[in-house]
Amino acid sequence: MKYRFDVPGEDYSRAGHASTEIKRILQRLGLPVKAIKRTTISMYEAEINMVVHGGGGTAEVDIGDAEIVVVMKDAGPGIPDLELAMTEGWSTAPERVREMGFGAGMGLSNMKRNSDVLSIDTAVGVGTTVTMRINVDTEAS
Repeated sequence: MKYRFDVPGEDYSRAGHASTEIKRILQRLGLPVKAIKRTTISMYEAEINMVVHGGGGTAEVDIGDAEIVVVMKDAGPGIPDLELAMTEGWSTAPERVREMGFGAGMGLSNMKRNSDVLSIDTAVGVGTTVTMRINVDTEAS
């Protein structure tokens, strides 16, 4: 099953909408709680990054028998130093975003921790595509 969501940039009232919808779908499908939790956390973190940094974008989710594949794509500024951005606690979020409770610098590291496979394709001035694969079988994750 495939799902697609638009993620509006700078719309903090809708931040997390796509990941919440996917959580509901996965629960209705009766998937293991651990797979639902890992998918939802990974997707939420990517979604927030798209809202804060990427100017919005799209979220595509493919739910298979063995794995869930989440692809988050934006046309934002790209990540100039991916290695630095993967450092827990490092953030470029503006102060106004931090005051709302976002931008703690845990997004990419939480995506990595909760995905079985994380791939980030980014180019300055072009945008970022984050692909996360989560095993449905909780014993494999």
